[in-house]
Order: sequence, then C-alpha cells, then structure tokens
Amino acid sequence: MEDNNRNLILATVLSFLVILVWYTVFAPEPVSDQPSGVPLAEQSIGDQPLTPATGTTAPADLAEAPPAGEPVGRVAIQSPALSGSISLAGGRIDDLLLTRYQETLDEGSPDVRLLSPSSATADDSVNINVTRPYYAVYGWTPGPGVDAALVPNPATVWTLESGDTLAPGQPVTLAWDNGAGQIFRRTFALDENYLFTIGQSLQNDGDAAFSAAPYGIIARHGRPDTQNFFVLHEGVVGMHDGTLIEMKYDRIAELDPIEREGRAQVFEVSGNGWIGFTDKYWMTSLAPAPGQAFTAVVKYADGADIYQTEARFPMQTVQPGTQLSADSYLFAGAKVWEVIRSYEETPGIQRFVDSIDWGWFFFLTKPIFQLLHWLHGIIGNMGWAIIALTFVLKTLVFPLARKSYISMAKMKELQPQMEEIKARTGDDRMKFQKEVMELYKREKVNPAAGCLPILLQIPIFFSLYKVIFVTIELRHAPWFGWIQDLSAPDPSSLLNLYGLLPFGVPAQGTLLHSLTLPALAIALGLSMWFQQKLNPAPTDPAQKMIFAWMPWIFMFMLGGFASGLVLYWITNNVITILQQYTIMTMHGARPDLLGNVKSSIPVRKRPGDKPGKRGAGK
Repeated sequence: MEDNNRNLILATVLSFLVILVWYTVFAPEPVSDQPSGVPLAEQSIGDQPLTPATGTTAPADLAEAPPAGEPVGRVAIQSPALSGSISLAGGRIDDLLLTRYQETLDEGSPDVRLLSPSSATADDSVNINVTRPYYAVYGWTPGPGVDAALVPNPATVWTLESGDTLAPGQPVTLAWDNGAGQIFRRTFALDENYLFTIGQSLQNDGDAAFSAAPYGIIARHGRPDTQNFFVLHEGVVGMHDGTLIEMKYDRIAELDPIEREGRAQVFEVSGNGWIGFTDKYWMTSLAPAPGQAFTAVVKYADGADIYQTEARFPMQTVQPGTQLSADSYLFAGAKVWEVIRSYEETPGIQRFVDSIDWGWFFFLTKPIFQLLHWLHGIIGNMGWAIIALTFVLKTLVFPLARKSYISMAKMKELQPQMEEIKARTGDDRMKFQKEVMELYKREKVNPAAGCLPILLQIPIFFSLYKVIFVTIELRHAPWFGWIQDLSAPDPSSLLNLYGLLPFGVPAQGTLLHSLTLPALAIALGLSMWFQQKLNPAPTDPAQKMIFAWMPWIFMFMLGGFASGLVLYWITNNVITILQQYTIMTMHGARPDLLGNVKSSIPVRKRPGDKPGKRGAGK
C-alpha cells in the first residue's frame, strides 16, 4: 500500500505541477495599449507590380479619400445574423454587427461589432468610435498601358444601380462608369448566416482592349485588443493548397521587407485557399471561388500600423464589346462549427473548419468537441452535455481504469506480506526493494498501474480546456442557477455569501477571485478529498502532509478556470470514486471510506481519555 500511495502522490504532484506551469506560462499578458490606428488617408498598400512573372499586380494606392464636402451614401445590410451597411465610398463593407451575439450577458448589452469604418467613410448613420477601422474593400488594378484613373480605387464613390437593402435573397449592385467606355459593377449577395458573395464585373464598351486585375483586401488599422494567450491563435489565418497559414500580429509586424511591397509574405495558391483575420470567436476571411488560382498576401504597413490580407487575381484583358467577371466570397461573422463546416460543402471552401484553433492536440480536441456538440443537440443544455461527455470519456478509458483498480486491490491484499518483508529486512532498503519487486512479479502486480488513469486525464483535460476556451458554442452557454456562462469562471464568492449579501466581489477569472472560494471550486476540493479517502492515509509524514493539502491547493488553483472545465473535473472525480469503490469491493478489498474519513479528522484528547480511543473516554 505504501508503493500505491507513492504512485498516487507522484501522479497528483505531476498534475499539480502541470497546472502550475499552465498558470505561469499561459497567463494572459496585459492588453496592448499601442495606438489604435490612423485615418485611412494616411495608409498605402503599394502601387507597383508584385513580380512580372506572376501575372498579378499589387492593388492601387488606398491613400485617396472621398471628395471633401460630398455626402457619401450607404446601403443597409439586414439578415437574421447580421446588420450594418456598405459604404458607397469604395463600395466597402465596413459596418457590421453580429446580431446573434452580445458583448456581455447584461440585459441591453450591445451586439458584437465586427467591422468598423474609417474616419474617411464614417457618417452620422454609423455612430461609433472609428479609431480602429476594420473593413473589407474590393477593386481593380490597371493593366499595362491603362491609366490608374480609369479603374475604381478604394475611395471611388459608387452608384447604387439595383436593390436597396442587402438581405438573404435580395442582392444589391453598385456601378461606376469611368467615362472612357468601361463600366464596373460590384454585386453583393448574402446568405442566412455570414457568407457574402462578391461579384465584380468589367464591361468594355470602348474601342480598344482593356486590361485589369481584380482584388480583395481586408484591412485592420492597429493591433486589436487580443487576449494574448499562448494557447490561442489570434491574427492571420488561411489555407494555402491544403497547408494551414497562421501568423500572430507580432510576427506580421516583423515580416521581411519585399521590394515594392513592404513587410509582406506572399503565397501563390494554385486553386484552393482562403486568407483573413481571426479573433477568438470571430473571423473575416477572403475566399476565392474553389479552383480559382490567386495570390494571397499578408502585409504590414510600418508607418501607418495597418495589418492587411489580400487576394489578388490574375490580370485579364477584356476585348471591346465583351465583359469579364470575377466572383469570390467574404466570410464575416462567428466561427460557428456547423456553419463553417457547411461552407466546406457549399461553396466548397477547403478545410474551412480549421479556422477554429484546435491546437496541438487537434486529434483529441476535434472529436471531443464533435461529441460534446452531438450531446448538446440531444440534451439541449451545455452543462448537462459536459456531464454526459464525462461519462462517455470515463467509459472509453474504463478498461484501463479497471486494471488499475484491480491492481490497487491486489496491492492491498499483499500488504501483510509486505509488512513481513519489511520486518525481515529491517533497515536494508536494497534488500527490501528487491524482495518486494520479486513479490510483485510473483503475484503479477504492476505497482505503476495506479498512475495510468490519472496521467491519461492530463491530455483529455487540456483538450477539453481548449474546446471550452476557443469554441463559440460554449460562449455564454448556461448550465443552471448562477452558472450562465460555462466558458467563464464561476462568478460566485464566499465574500458575499454566494449572492445573499449585496456586496461586490473581485473580477471573475482573477487569482483574487479564486481565493474567495467559488462554489464549484469548493465542490472540486471536496470531491478530490473524498477520492483520497478511498485509501488509508500514508504512514510517511511527508506523504501524509502532501495528501492533506493537495485537494485544497487544487481547489484554489482551479477556481479561476472556466466553470465548464471545473464541472468536468468534479464529475470525473465522482465517477472515479464510484468506479474504484465498486471494483475494489468486487475483488475483496472494499475501501474503508468512512473509517479513512474519521481517521483523517484530528481529535483533541482530553484528560481521562484511554490510549487508542477517539473522543471522550469517560
């Protein structure tokens, strides 16, 4: 039993160290306070050819602003999932709210804002802070011998040709006539969720051939307020012919300069790809039509502090009396697993679901999330789905756990023989260890088997942590009572008697809040303490002290974790207690749970108590 206790202590201490390192290494950094961007009129994304061999060119200069004094109109966007508007200045999508998601759980909380206009395109209809513009803009780059003034640039004021409000089944078309025989049109269509279809066409009514190359840009002024977790990717995300592209903002700003481009990285995509920016739950991404070759560009403008992703299409020549068109897609919305997975089927955006940050353990996080999502669909409550998921995972690892508990039962049966060996060998530790190992071998007992179930929980725990942390399905997902957001820490606190007193408590998620004993943290500590009591306390004083403190240390350490994760751990502990008690009882080694609990409670002796008695002896 001493070896069994030592193994359990080793596994518990290892788990504690892993969590301690997690808190130390993965703690969030302070929110960036660098400048939030500059007006559109100060940015430039280059106006020279990328490389003569590619047949694509860099987009035109974005430095121009709409004519001063002229009112710039907007086209409303309205759908079940989105609201906002398109600016006729540049025909850009720069005002977008996610109507299915609110900033907080507070009543009256505003919708999440995804895209924002620059000061050059904002007006009274978009009453927001425009210090951090974030938008998608499309255009054409002039071909050889074509004057740049003959193609629309990002500041060109377009005319609404058809439609009045962009909605599902109600596209709108913008038009611009260059006065030289060419008419440019841009058609926007929107589905029920977050996918825009952008059609750009060029009609040549002139007397000569006309060359131009379409492009799309997502521009982000200034670095956003990222969470800066090591385990969370925020920045550029994309797909390059089956290879995932991920760049954090720090890396983008440090890209090597490319001639005529600035700090940039270029990806030549043969036919399957997409590129954009991802936040924790939201994403804006350019997705050319499947099979369309294009050039994906990630770049950073040093002086203006602008982050950009671009999709550049090959140069095309339009003969007189003909027309060309280029269709592409823009995803702007929440990374809902079912929604983005559906876009892999239609229109066929390859591996779009990998825009969710599944992490290094993707081979575990993906199936765990899919199972959780399926259970949620059946149960209808994410908290109960997490509990059901715990039962499923415990069932899958039950064969290993069963062997472990059987080994622990056999260890208990061998305890008298081990005591005999200890008495016979005295202080000769080498001889004692040798005879004990021979006993294990003879009785076919593996003393390390007790560690395996605990060690197996570590990758499962981290994978579930990742699922709860990054998937939007857990955001603001309630369980019951005071747990209304399973992705956030338990908001309850002993300081206000769990809501009975009208006192404020420290901000949830902070170490100080963890120290105020949220209700779930207490339940976690108690479940770990009862799990320990399945075995007698070790005789070694150092081991006994570690056992005594470990549940309460974990209680404080994990109190600041997402409540969904703490709920999983509590459920896992309860199931483990039931499994271990049942299996060990079946093999003749029933744990003396009540006796172990009583023996762990210190009792103050009083005069007159008889030796060996607990409590009063009169």
